[in-house]
Amino acid sequence: MASKRLLPTLNRVLIEKIAQPSKTNAGILLPESSTKLNSGKVVAVGPGARDRSGNVIPVAVKEGETVLLPDYGGTQVKLGEKEFFLYRDEDILGILHE
Repeated sequence: MASKRLLPTLNRVLIEKIAQPSKTNAGILLPESSTKLNSGKVVAVGPGARDRSGNVIPVAVKEGETVLLPDYGGTQVKLGEKEFFLYRDEDILGILHE
């Protein structure tokens, strides 16, 4: 079976959440509350929304960037065995640089 690829519409962004480690390098187990998924990798972006004049407002993030996400929100999407989330551009809190 061929894998499906989802291309978001308007100002939506497809995110694959990054799982935080459940224990430290020293082997200390972290409680579940401290390992919340609050960051993700941008997999695909829509072309952008239109303003009242019909001009396209581009999405602020690019494919491959790591972004900071709100604790709640996003629409869960399952493609094959993988789980993704769709967010609106304005819901993304920031871009994480390493």
